Amino acid sequence: MNAKVEVFFLLSSHYPLTLQADLQPTSFMAQKPSIPKGTRDFSPVEMAKRNYIFDTIRQVYALYGFQQIETPAMENLSTLMGKYGEEGDKLLFKILNSGDFMHGMTADEVAHTSTQRLAAHFCEKGLRYDLTVPFARYVVQHRDELALPFKRYQIQPVWRADRPQKGRYREFFQCDADVVGSDSLLNEVELMQIVDTVFCRFGIRVQIKINNRKILTGIAEVIGEADKIVDITVAIDKLDKIGLDNVNNELRACGIGEEAIEKLQPIISLEGSNNDKLQTIAEVLATSETGLKGVEETRFILDTLEKVGLTNEIQLDLTLARGLNYYTGAIFEVKALDTPMGSITGGGRYDNLTGIFGMPGLSGVGISFGADRIYDVLNTLELYPEETLNATQVLFINFGEKEAAYCLPIISEVRKKGIRAEIYPDAAKMKKQMGYANAKAIPYVVLVGENEMKEGKVMLKNMVTGEQQLVAPEEMVDMIKA
Repeated sequence: MNAKVEVFFLLSSHYPLTLQADLQPTSFMAQKPSIPKGTRDFSPVEMAKRNYIFDTIRQVYALYGFQQIETPAMENLSTLMGKYGEEGDKLLFKILNSGDFMHGMTADEVAHTSTQRLAAHFCEKGLRYDLTVPFARYVVQHRDELALPFKRYQIQPVWRADRPQKGRYREFFQCDADVVGSDSLLNEVELMQIVDTVFCRFGIRVQIKINNRKILTGIAEVIGEADKIVDITVAIDKLDKIGLDNVNNELRACGIGEEAIEKLQPIISLEGSNNDKLQTIAEVLATSETGLKGVEETRFILDTLEKVGLTNEIQLDLTLARGLNYYTGAIFEVKALDTPMGSITGGGRYDNLTGIFGMPGLSGVGISFGADRIYDVLNTLELYPEETLNATQVLFINFGEKEAAYCLPIISEVRKKGIRAEIYPDAAKMKKQMGYANAKAIPYVVLVGENEMKEGKVMLKNMVTGEQQLVAPEEMVDMIKA
């Protein structure tokens, strides 16, 4: 029997789709299964690599006194909307209300209602776009339980209805660390130390870029376009991607005059050391109180970091703007030096974020590691340590019930010594069991027959060299660990 099905899909605020199709009950079974674009499956090997990333970041966060929290995958849209700018709001995945989400609307109303209004009627929740806004909600909701300053870290997936491409996914993990309840710039210094420590542990050479939104505000003021600060920052933030001429064209399209654009050129093209740039920009911003405050903050961070010492380079980049509207002070971005990739870490200070949830005056600063991009960088540069995989170290071949019974107590003792061991579950042909060991890249196998059981020993075979040795179980542990 054929069934006519009408399905309404709402991927994001600007992707409505209605489908009608005649479907056979078995039609789905005939299709090759797939996953949505911009998402990925991860094999055991890949998961081992990802856990290496998460564990490394988690260890460094803990080293600096940060505590872990988690928040739900979905948040109320009232929490998410209006926090990421107009472009960010369009990239929110919205979730259809359960049950009869079209209740109270006629087919004609559905057909003639705008996407935005339909989304407002059908959807009350959405998948989180980042971890910072949910964190701000968490702080406000649990304000009476928190000791300030509160240092938290969070490692969870986020979702964006973006166009999938290399290094850009619709589902990806963020690894955030934030401090709220403190205005001290020592927090910014500490976060830069965390960034430096993490990438040193990974063996990735990076460049840490720093700027300050107050400097950008000051620039907008001195060129006479203070009301166009958002347009200016969005445009110059694209300098590395689209080039100076296209940035200027975007500025013109936003209504910024030629005189202002001309004044902007030497500022965004500023060269020299960090001190040279700070000195020059301080002179340019002499009439802007806000701009000079940004220079002062940046100088403190850079001077303090110079005293404590960083392994990786930190560079003042006056074109760094970061498009999210909630940054108010220092902003950071990190790029790998040895492989082309977008930003792999970013962050900044957001003095007014909790204010939108009814808790004004609480300052915060944070960073976010892009785990998926870091994963790609480590893969490209082949920087994963061999022990990352944490795979089985020794496989016990199964020759039958008697032999398996002999091996099981030995396996238990081996595991107690920290050796990752398994026994093949079936008494299958030797070729099949050895093939299993090769497929999993298990470096050692143990063979036990009548002779081995009589002597109370095992035959240990090195799968790399092919060498076999008759040894006591205690000797086997030492040989595998060697």
